[in-house]
Amino acid sequence: MAREIALVTGASSGIGDALARRLARDGLHLGLVARRADRLEALAAELRAAHRIEVHVLPSDLTKPGAVAALVDDVVARGLDVDWLVNNAGFGTVGLFHAMPVERELEEITLNVEVLVELTGRLLPPMVRRGRGVVMNIASVGAYLPSPHMATYTATKAFVLSFSEAIAEELRDSGVRVLCVCPGVTRTEFQDRANVETAHVPDMLQQSAEDVADEAVRAVGHGAVVVNGRLNRATLGLLKFVPHTLVTRLASSLIRSREA
Repeated sequence: MAREIALVTGASSGIGDALARRLARDGLHLGLVARRADRLEALAAELRAAHRIEVHVLPSDLTKPGAVAALVDDVVARGLDVDWLVNNAGFGTVGLFHAMPVERELEEITLNVEVLVELTGRLLPPMVRRGRGVVMNIASVGAYLPSPHMATYTATKAFVLSFSEAIAEELRDSGVRVLCVCPGVTRTEFQDRANVETAHVPDMLQQSAEDVADEAVRAVGHGAVVVNGRLNRATLGLLKFVPHTLVTRLASSLIRSREA
């Protein structure tokens, strides 16, 4: 009988690392996916020792052609069934769209959208046949806010939100649960990698990766979407009454490059 695992992409840092730790505490066996094999090995050793679970290290650069299919083949070859799919891998870019290399923007779309859809498409059918499973897609509050200076990133997250809500409805009576997680500003490496300045964002609007992960896991089975943090939920609720063009301008004022 195949061993069931939670497959977490982007598990080497940030929300992915926090989700892996949270699921390990619940006793789930894990498959950890990211490019940085050394970080995955260190995390796997720690979780095996702390929770006495199986942890499979599956290093992969998912943006490479054929990488998703190869990952799924590796999972199958190990005799594993993916019971939880956590599509967390992704990155953001910041700057004026016309001034940034389009190749990097296309890579962002590949990882944030195409990889997520392909992994879901390859791993969801077995869940449906078994009549159980979880698909957790990590988006962002930016999914609700077209954001100048992060135009590609927030557009990809809007796709993730729409896609997740749609398949959640398709799967309503299947036994498979779909959750789109929409964190706000989270204290992780993401801001450093994207070169985003967050010093002007009030602390009360920022969360830890651990808080996001805990809230996400607790939200599974309670709807198709969770916006992390009460203040973020309240803010999005208020923005429904603000003209859309003004919302976009507001988003522009909040996003700053560290070089600006």
